Amino acid sequence: MRSRKRLCCTRRTVTPCCGILTTHCPLSTAMSPNPLRKIPSVNELLESPPLRKLVDRLSHNVVIDGVRKFLDDMRHQVQNAAAEIAPASVTELAERVARRILQRQPSPLHPVINATGVLLHTGLGRAPLAEEALEEMAAIARDYANVELDLASGQRSRGSSEVAPLLVELTGAEAALVAGSNAGATMLSLAALAAGREVIVSRGQLTGIGGSYRLPDVMAAAGAVLREVGATNQTWIEDYDRAITEQTAALLLVHPSDYVLAGFSESVGLKELVELGRCRNVPVIHDIGSGAMIDFARLGLAGEPVAPQSVRTGADLVLLSGDRLLGGPQCGIILGRRALVEQIAKHPMGGAVRVGKLTLAALAATLRLYRDPEKALHRVPLLQLLGTSVENLKNRAERLAPQIGATGAAQSAEPVAGVTYLSDGSVPTQQLATWCVAIRPAGRSVDQLAAALRGASPPVVGRADEDRLLLDLRSVLPRQDRDLVAAMGAVDQARSEPSPDQE
Repeated sequence: MRSRKRLCCTRRTVTPCCGILTTHCPLSTAMSPNPLRKIPSVNELLESPPLRKLVDRLSHNVVIDGVRKFLDDMRHQVQNAAAEIAPASVTELAERVARRILQRQPSPLHPVINATGVLLHTGLGRAPLAEEALEEMAAIARDYANVELDLASGQRSRGSSEVAPLLVELTGAEAALVAGSNAGATMLSLAALAAGREVIVSRGQLTGIGGSYRLPDVMAAAGAVLREVGATNQTWIEDYDRAITEQTAALLLVHPSDYVLAGFSESVGLKELVELGRCRNVPVIHDIGSGAMIDFARLGLAGEPVAPQSVRTGADLVLLSGDRLLGGPQCGIILGRRALVEQIAKHPMGGAVRVGKLTLAALAATLRLYRDPEKALHRVPLLQLLGTSVENLKNRAERLAPQIGATGAAQSAEPVAGVTYLSDGSVPTQQLATWCVAIRPAGRSVDQLAAALRGASPPVVGRADEDRLLLDLRSVLPRQDRDLVAAMGAVDQARSEPSPDQE
């Protein structure tokens, strides 16, 4: 009698979408118990060493949520499988859960290579900080700090009292105060000095810069009354003079850093306005915005007001940003007459816009560099980038182009000359010469390549130019050149590799 041969499929292993299970012989399915019972419980996984360690690093709720989602995926696969599926060990599953949780909990902020060419890119955090500022922040963050304590007297002090002497030294102002942003400094100053009273401003200077910041709205929020004078393109000193009444609290001069009035236009300068203010006993506030501490004409940017010069010209208050042309952390700086600064410091709104110890530490370190302007030019990253010669940028572009062109992500890459701007709101007249690596993508669109580079590590942000992606070296620090090449080489590899859940 011929013996029967038992037919069985060849044992095989498959990798489903979440990488959890293995598939075995389907003939054994009918003989096996309910496979859902083989799935470990939430508590079993939480008690495993990989997840116990993870609970110490992350929130307990984050880990539990990750475990539950993982087990839900696992049950779904078991119920929809065509063959018996056997889960891996509890420890192996716990390791996979831990990897999934860590890979899905990225930091909301990433260091980014700014290859847009825009040096003060609002979306990318504006000015990078000097190494001295980073070291100071790390030292202060590690321990307690005398943020609001006078070590000599043991008495409570104002939060910015440790930075104020540096600002006074560098600018010649009688006193100084630091707020969370220049918008905050403007609102605080107006609330303290002009609540319920009028502030006179030229119609051509009623600025609005992105988001929700518009000067008329800031004035209203501060409780000040806006008094517009002149025309949009033409304001004379007589316009200010005729508008002054007993209700006038201040004359406000705003530097229009994000737009320009071209053609037939006329405006009043700071010196002329200061003379009127002194004659009529009305304080003059000069909002210079960008916050230059040195003359930027030597770096190719003419017409930017300089804080020490505004103080010397006689402005009663000078308002500026810390994270723009100063090259420091995000903050707003108030300089001026002691009586006015002290009045502003006592206003209740001051607590709402005050800065913390890390901002004060970074600002102090940055300001110390400006004691030697030549040192600042070499140590403040923004000034380094502005001061890089066009020839230097060209040499780097010519060196990088063939390396980038040799990667699988580029059909071609070539060095090209171009122009860029200081900030994403800069006026067209403030152009900066630059050199870029122009990339034509291989097998994808420009938008797809740009998205892939934004997903690289570290992310790279360039700018599109029709069918090319430009990596503008004006805003790329030399130490980041190698990372540009590595990012281009990694985008295809990242596309071909399995996702973390497909291990």
